[in-house]
Amino acid sequence: MNISAPRRANGAITIGLCLVVALLEGLDLQSTGVAAPRMAREFHLAVAQMGWAFSVGALGLLPGAAIGGRLADRMGRKRVLMLSVALFGLFSIATTQVWNFESLLAARFMTGLGLGAAMPNLIALCSEAVPPQQRSTAVGAMYCGMPFGAAIAAVIGIVSPGDEGWRHIFYVGGIGPLLTLPLLALFLKESAQFIATRSDDAAHHEAAPGVARALWKEGRAGTTLALWVSFLGTLIVLYFLINWLPSMVLSRGLTRTQSGVVQMMFNIGGGIGAIVIAGLMDRIGRRPTVTGMYVGIAGALAVLASASTGATMAFGGLLAGLFLVGGQSVLYALASSIYPTQVRGTGVGAAVAVGRMGSILGPLIAGQLLAIGQSASVLVAASIPLIAVAAVAALLVVARFPRGQFMAVAH
Repeated sequence: MNISAPRRANGAITIGLCLVVALLEGLDLQSTGVAAPRMAREFHLAVAQMGWAFSVGALGLLPGAAIGGRLADRMGRKRVLMLSVALFGLFSIATTQVWNFESLLAARFMTGLGLGAAMPNLIALCSEAVPPQQRSTAVGAMYCGMPFGAAIAAVIGIVSPGDEGWRHIFYVGGIGPLLTLPLLALFLKESAQFIATRSDDAAHHEAAPGVARALWKEGRAGTTLALWVSFLGTLIVLYFLINWLPSMVLSRGLTRTQSGVVQMMFNIGGGIGAIVIAGLMDRIGRRPTVTGMYVGIAGALAVLASASTGATMAFGGLLAGLFLVGGQSVLYALASSIYPTQVRGTGVGAAVAVGRMGSILGPLIAGQLLAIGQSASVLVAASIPLIAVAAVAALLVVARFPRGQFMAVAH
């Protein structure tokens, strides 16, 4: 009898369910941007107020990731994921019932908390559902749901008619997670590694490690710091492009249709990159994958900075999505590999939270520089040194944990 067959089946089910949740998360993260013009007309919101509506959801992601990761190590990955999914589902529906600017901010902040808390648990569940040598592939397969979910949000926005149609996207973003909850309850298995670790701790009467020990003790301080630098630098550039790429296309004198094509190519590239680049880590090793990934990011930025036609902008958008979004899945896989099971949720959650700071800082810094007269092309080119710093930090993480040692901490 092949005892590994049920384990492989459970792993595939876990990754599939986590992919569905990531798809819904990507949809919800994109929903405010898609619905913004019609929401602004209905509630008579100024541009600055819409900026707050965008930012408050991102602000909720940061504490959500840190808290969700910490609770994962205490309560279990499955339980916290289900609570997170329920939270962002309920408050996405609540967004359809808002009556003014303040109620909109409250609903989006609470949605952000749920979305932020889900991601560390998705990463932990996928990385612990497969053998260590398949961990990066599993995390990448889950994370590809994010850009595809964002693309679905854009489609819903297009096919929803009239000014009232903006509510449709939030209904989908809320009902979808609530319908997923019974599937998670019935078919999602708690991480066997987490259960075994908790049993060992109980047998030896050991308390769960504190945050300081999880992140900074037992030789992890330098690794944690380098991981945070790589997350922050990469996500500053990623979210700068997510927010400003359409404006950059229009500033070149191209049409809104061409801008939409560039954005679509960015999302397609992101979905492909999340699967392919993370999977390469398991096949050719971490150092060549991370090196190639950051060289690809720098090349994509150079193409975007110099592009002048719709075709070259679309090609640059495809490359940027491929390597930046793919790079994010690689960093998630690295984070899940360098922390032992006992503190994996805390370590991954903290790294995700630091990355969420980049999602706030990137658009904010870019907006301020554009306001004083810098062009988007100059900002894209200026992002290349930041990517170089992030690359050095990620390679330091890899150097501290060669392939064998990554696997050693998996158990």
